[in-house]
Amino acid sequence: MSKPRETKRVVVFGGSGFLGGHIADRLSEHGFKVTIADIQPSTHLKKDQEFVECNILKLDQVSEIVRGAAYVYNVAALADIEEAAENPVATVEVNILGNTYVLEACRRYQVKRFMFASSVYVSSDRGSFYRSSKQACEKIIENYQEQFGLPYTILRYGSLYGPRATETNSLRKYVRQALETGKISRTGDGEEVREYIHVLDAAECSVTALDEQYRNRHLLVTGMQAMRVKDVLGMIREIMGANVAIEYTAALETSHYTLTPYSFRPESAHRIVMSQYYDLGQGIYDLLYELQAELNDRKAKTL
Repeated sequence: MSKPRETKRVVVFGGSGFLGGHIADRLSEHGFKVTIADIQPSTHLKKDQEFVECNILKLDQVSEIVRGAAYVYNVAALADIEEAAENPVATVEVNILGNTYVLEACRRYQVKRFMFASSVYVSSDRGSFYRSSKQACEKIIENYQEQFGLPYTILRYGSLYGPRATETNSLRKYVRQALETGKISRTGDGEEVREYIHVLDAAECSVTALDEQYRNRHLLVTGMQAMRVKDVLGMIREIMGANVAIEYTAALETSHYTLTPYSFRPESAHRIVMSQYYDLGQGIYDLLYELQAELNDRKAKTL
């Protein structure tokens, strides 16, 4: 996507987080004036970015932040599937009510486009309250467009990985286990299939999605190659060049999908495709070095 002819303000709710932070950075690189709105301070705030502390469940706060914005991304969510499964009330409050407050503010101030971070789980029977909260959000977004003419783009993300991921991120967790214990523990048999996408690629797709052709569209933001988890874990072991044990335990949790997140739904999504993608092997290699540096720093501080 080319740089905007005039500086346009973009708000990223949840911009202090993993995906939101990278989207904010890519928007800045494309020449947008970025405001990060989050309940937690951003630890990666750029000099040309603004941070505003915000509770997404406070409509007045949300509205004041949205005022004057051309585009609004909502990446704020209770996104860990296990945590969402154990906390349905909090999931509904943050994911559904919080998103509706952002939508209402966008309607009030006639935002040019509302950009929503959804998930491939909306096309699945798995994912528990996380999945159903995202499904509800998509329907409400469509209702806002039908009722009030608010333009939107819904971005359904696949399995993300890369720098600044949280400790619940699966690839980060596997690499950390390998470095710290020499063993990777995976619940399931490893035959589960994922379409991993590097967070930098996902962020670039998220900015490209501002193009007019993606107005009022549902987009898939996933990797181009489906891989078995077993093969990815083998790749980690091979890159490390060490005797890393891989252990598969019990049955896969019912909240996660096995071979595919997709079951038939009438609302189809168009896959957004880039000319090139970050190589998964390189991504794992970079992640190894990132985590090894963190471990070295931790050891140095204990000396």
